[in-house]
Amino acid sequence: LTDWGKRLYKRRKETVERSFADAKQLHGHRYARFRGVINVKCQCLLAAAAQNIKKIAMALAPIPAIERG
Repeated sequence: LTDWGKRLYKRRKETVERSFADAKQLHGHRYARFRGVINVKCQCLLAAAAQNIKKIAMALAPIPAIERG
């Protein structure tokens, strides 16, 4: 209920919850494609790696002139 807590919760909603939503919608976390704990863990790790690569690529991409204002 503090200002710090409200800012922290807002940031969590923007980053963590969005990450899970992307994993569910874009990276196949809605359903397991394989059977067995090890195979499902591999699927999750590969999806997380794909998300991290996408984040790195977006961070390294040059900012378009339109967004610079």
